Amino acid sequence: MKLNELDALLAQWREAEWIRPLDVAFARLIRQLCEEQGEHPEPLLLLLAALASHQVGRGHVCVDLVTLLEDAGNTLALPPEDTVTVGTEEDPDPCPPPSEVLAKISIGACLSALSNTQAVSDGSLTAPLVLNDTRLYLRRFWRYEQRIARGIRTRLALTSSLDDAGSGASQTLAATLQTLFRPTDDVDYQKLACALAARKRFAVITGGPGTGKTTTVVNLLAALQAVAGEDPVRAGRKFRIRLAAPTGKAAARLNESIGGAVSRLPLDQLPGRVRLEDIPNRVTTLHRLLGSRPDTRKFRHNRDNPLLVDILVIDEASMVDVDLMASVFEALPEHAQLILLGDKDQLASVDAGAVLGELCQRAREAHYQPDTAQWLETVTGQTVPEDLLDSQGQALDQAVAMLRKSYRFTEGSGIRQLAEAVNTNTLDAAMLDHCRRAHFDDVIWLNGDDATPDPEATLEHICQHAISGSPGAFRDGGRGRVLHGKELPAPVGYRHYLERMANHDLGMDSPLADWDELARRVLAAFGDFQLLCALRQGPWGVEGLNERIARHLLAEKLIPRAEGWYAGRPVLVTGNDYNLGLMNGDIGITFSVPWDRAENGEPRPALRVAFPSSDGTDGIRWISPSRLQQLETVYAMTVHKSQGSEFNHTCLVLPDRMSPVLTRELVYTGITRARNWFSLITGDAGVLTASTSQRVVRASGLARALAKSAVPDES
Repeated sequence: MKLNELDALLAQWREAEWIRPLDVAFARLIRQLCEEQGEHPEPLLLLLAALASHQVGRGHVCVDLVTLLEDAGNTLALPPEDTVTVGTEEDPDPCPPPSEVLAKISIGACLSALSNTQAVSDGSLTAPLVLNDTRLYLRRFWRYEQRIARGIRTRLALTSSLDDAGSGASQTLAATLQTLFRPTDDVDYQKLACALAARKRFAVITGGPGTGKTTTVVNLLAALQAVAGEDPVRAGRKFRIRLAAPTGKAAARLNESIGGAVSRLPLDQLPGRVRLEDIPNRVTTLHRLLGSRPDTRKFRHNRDNPLLVDILVIDEASMVDVDLMASVFEALPEHAQLILLGDKDQLASVDAGAVLGELCQRAREAHYQPDTAQWLETVTGQTVPEDLLDSQGQALDQAVAMLRKSYRFTEGSGIRQLAEAVNTNTLDAAMLDHCRRAHFDDVIWLNGDDATPDPEATLEHICQHAISGSPGAFRDGGRGRVLHGKELPAPVGYRHYLERMANHDLGMDSPLADWDELARRVLAAFGDFQLLCALRQGPWGVEGLNERIARHLLAEKLIPRAEGWYAGRPVLVTGNDYNLGLMNGDIGITFSVPWDRAENGEPRPALRVAFPSSDGTDGIRWISPSRLQQLETVYAMTVHKSQGSEFNHTCLVLPDRMSPVLTRELVYTGITRARNWFSLITGDAGVLTASTSQRVVRASGLARALAKSAVPDES
């Protein structure tokens, strides 16, 4: 291929919207840099540069050349779903897909093209591209990965007084854990996780919904403070601890759950004189913690201005991309301990990287070395199961703990069984039949009897379900279900929050506190149902369904209008606004309040959006719609946006055809957003099973870098 032929090819792919203009521009930049150095760049170099840029846009940290050449179509997801490769009158030949272009190219040719230019280095020289083994990186993302790997390895190598099971610190830890955890005949994985995470300066605690990640980390922090209080070197000084999450919604949710867990701690029984104020109960977003700076990806806290923290806990770590995680390590003091919490099986971050997923690749089998197991048994009294031992376990394995028991769902829970079946790719006909016929108390597949439903009828069905929640479709109409000794209310839809919003007697003279209380009730009622979509665009996506549902609510006279601003409109903040104190993922409800005045002084209705406070209190912030810039209506929400949230009743909508975004991780994440009720609606029954066979595999070299004996200098 000649340079002019490559230019034409990339132009075709850009016109077809297979690649971004940014990818083409990056290839041109590489060509320009080569020519400035007196080189004649090979077309293959420029093609690979464009594809490396494309992969970053799809969430990959790099492009693995071996995988690329073996299966270019799936690796690049090109052409995208629904793209028709047809020619035009001017150019009757169809646009050639990458699989055809790359079919005749060998790995040797790729490596040769990348090695004969100053535009590519092994990372030791400043060059826009980095080649590591057969992985091609944009230099910035290679540096992120190296920074994370070095930060982890450095912390894993640090010694601690807890390394000796017979030390005073270990004995204090053992006594504390004995107080914090009740005796049990089964393996207490929460207790094991606490001990394991306390031992090193870096730790990961992963587990599915309801496995007790929050309870575990609160107990862990209490145990660490108890050990700090007994350490003569610290002279009684407690650790400075910060709690953070990647989004405002995730931070607010952790705020809600952690306060109760802290209040239940038996602090008066712990050694080390641990006080209530020693355990933080306020959670902030990572961007706020690091100190966001406008119009730059750099933060106020960095290597030269580190955070004043001894222990940092990050919840919902699966949502943290490689860029942000690298910034965390950049801002952490060298002595600081980092603890990551999250569900390794959830969707990865929207941006590049799947850091938590890579760190937890071996979590299910654990791979604990015998000396780790012996230390755990001495400190916790728990015997590590034989199948979790591995004499060849890696250093990282000794810092990763997986919680394996769900306390939220009973053994017979359909939500639990369906999530496990999807996660392990064991979704069979019997399970689907149970969902179809409402044999589970908590799961229904609303149109499961129709293998090829009529698309328009199904879309109408989705809207009707969104309004009512279809309680009659659940076993016994959703009534009489008891969980943890309490009877659950029947599943609802959006009518529930709108009727609660309409049924009030507040007026001009009502105090603000009464309006705040109404807003709290309505926001809580809105959280009782949420429609989740796999797609953003099209009739099956967020944009199309938000419009449809609004029209149906208008026809039912539940909202006054279906466009623009109106009382009852739910909105989702899609970007951080530090001036308003709103974070990406915050949800608010629009109210009509009599707080404005006409020219004659008479009160007149005005629209205000009520948002729950993100400071851990139950306060309400009322904000004028004119001040809100980055938001969207949220009758329907993407599964990606739902991460970090839970809803009493969740409905997952899958489209009528397969798409690259439909994966096992997406379906699992959608199911596990449901707290008590889950409903499924599909445009095609086959899409559900096909989705669970398609996995998110993001190219990266982090796991390999951690497995090596050393990490090269990133500078």
